[in-house]
Amino acid sequence: MSSLVVLVGNPRGGSRTHLAAVSAAEALGRRIGHEGPPEVVDLSAIGPHLFTPGPSPILEVALELVAGARVLVVASPTYKATYTGLLKAFLDRLPGGALTATVALPLLVMGAPRHALAVELHLRPVLVELGALVPTPGLALLEAEIPDLDRVLADWTERVAPQVIAAVEKRATA
Repeated sequence: MSSLVVLVGNPRGGSRTHLAAVSAAEALGRRIGHEGPPEVVDLSAIGPHLFTPGPSPILEVALELVAGARVLVVASPTYKATYTGLLKAFLDRLPGGALTATVALPLLVMGAPRHALAVELHLRPVLVELGALVPTPGLALLEAEIPDLDRVLADWTERVAPQVIAAVEKRATA
């Protein structure tokens, strides 16, 4: 597999969302045979470029990296029962069908279990709308689970890795 990319939609740098997303991608990468660390697009660092008129080289590089991913972990904290506006603004910059070669895995970090369906009801549909294949349920990660992140991710990767491998192979032959 060639590229594993993490897209972090938290407006705060160094966030728990960033930690969880990179850790999830690394754990998944080990299970699917990806060598090396994932590439990371952290929107906290490029957020201001989303709202300025005219071209932005840093934004264009980020958009190309995300659109070129074979496997994309898309992570956000849960804000008002959905993903952040920052992530939405970035995804809106991608043209329709930009993720047709991509297998995407949505991940939301949330404070309460009542938001667990947000990953399926809000984040998954936008990824599918952009053409991504989303072969597994999204990961709804409670903030309280972060201290036990290694165990949570071991269970998650065991469940999703076979589906991700199959989906990547399907996309490669399509």
